Amino acid sequence: MRVEDFDLFAKFVYQRSGLVLTKEKAYLLDSRLMPVARRWNFKDLGELANALRSKSDEALLADITDAMTTNESSFFRDQKPFDQFRQVVLPRFLQARAATRRLRIWSAACSNGQEPYSLAMILDEEASKMPGWTIEIVATDLCREVLEKAKQGLYTQFEVQRGLPITMLVKHFTQIGDKWQISKQMQGKIKFQQFNLLEPMTALGQFDIVFCRNVLIYFDPATKAKVLEGIGRQMPPDGILYLGGAETVLGVTQAFKPMDGQRGLYVHGSAASTSAAVPGVTPAATAVR
Repeated sequence: MRVEDFDLFAKFVYQRSGLVLTKEKAYLLDSRLMPVARRWNFKDLGELANALRSKSDEALLADITDAMTTNESSFFRDQKPFDQFRQVVLPRFLQARAATRRLRIWSAACSNGQEPYSLAMILDEEASKMPGWTIEIVATDLCREVLEKAKQGLYTQFEVQRGLPITMLVKHFTQIGDKWQISKQMQGKIKFQQFNLLEPMTALGQFDIVFCRNVLIYFDPATKAKVLEGIGRQMPPDGILYLGGAETVLGVTQAFKPMDGQRGLYVHGSAASTSAAVPGVTPAATAVR
């Protein structure tokens, strides 16, 4: 591949998604964009690059963007964050929102939908503790293709075997041929929509809990800060943010601070000054470990 073609793809992907494509990741272009080139009847990536230069077909641009978006996920991925949700986060908000009985959760970069469906299944199990509550789960992703799969809620045997407890499989899924269909009840608990994390987030509304796991690792520092600060503006002072195990806010932004004793959980930066009255929040002066 010509250097100028690689640079073109890298710049385009960065502008559209925030994904930083370095030279050592050039192999991704072959593995992910050659299927796009063939689908559009281009003989190689050079012809695809020439088509990209004209930027005349939005459908082609969207296909290139979708192909370069990482979509790895699984039910109850890494397990610990979901244990925290059940044992730490949910009880906290059941108390804090007792008056309104309303809770909004955002699964950002939700991929094929396993994360929001995992949350919906936990909430179903905890429903007896939340009579009369209104809980909304909004799940977004940049990629149209994975969003369509998420909406369908149809998964392979391999996908349901990755982290999904057998009791939940039996309760919430129906086998259709060699695949598994999640119930209409679970599908009805989630609002899926296409959204680019680089865009203004105001239209999404306010969220009490945001899952943005394993997304920031693909961004440069400036983009990480932009995304985190945008999320922070959509959360109340006692909101809680989830990041992936290899991600942090430290040295990136003051919008959030690590929650004391809870790896991967972050509290709103504005809560730091009142942390003495909020259990589980580390004061700003002692947040760095």
